[in-house]
Amino acid sequence: MNSSHEKILESDPKWAEAYAEEAEKLRPVFGESLVEIEHIGSTSIPGLAAKPIVDIAVLIKNHEEADNFIEPLLALGYKFDREMHEKTEFPERHFFRKSEPTQFHLSIAYADKAKFWPRQILFRDYLRSHPEDRDRYGELKKKLLEADPTGVGSYISGKTEFVQEILNKAGFN
Repeated sequence: MNSSHEKILESDPKWAEAYAEEAEKLRPVFGESLVEIEHIGSTSIPGLAAKPIVDIAVLIKNHEEADNFIEPLLALGYKFDREMHEKTEFPERHFFRKSEPTQFHLSIAYADKAKFWPRQILFRDYLRSHPEDRDRYGELKKKLLEADPTGVGSYISGKTEFVQEILNKAGFN
């Protein structure tokens, strides 16, 4: 177990720098299929305590193209989570991890399918502009990680109600 990844750390401006550097490596992989690339997740919200894993979302035009990027991303160190993808009846994204311990999560979202992209961007932008809810989220994550030090299971499911509350406030439907 790597303790730094099982702890919630105070916000660090280096997370935005790590995103920017990684995004530049990713852009050429997607070429003309790339619609947008964004820093998402807790490390993308200044002032929010987070696990030190930078979440990146790439929006491509068509979900049918997503498998074409598995091998090129492997060359950059990204491993496709095929098990997660196959056990989901209607997958909203292709999900990858990089490094051991994990330093980056990469989600390929599809412009022609699912609501992963708009949900992530709306949640991020809402918390960026509402510090009181941002701070509530940080405290919730710390409490959940204390109760579930693995950072999975109840840590993930325990955030669901809060995330839905924020999406409702932000007008997601």
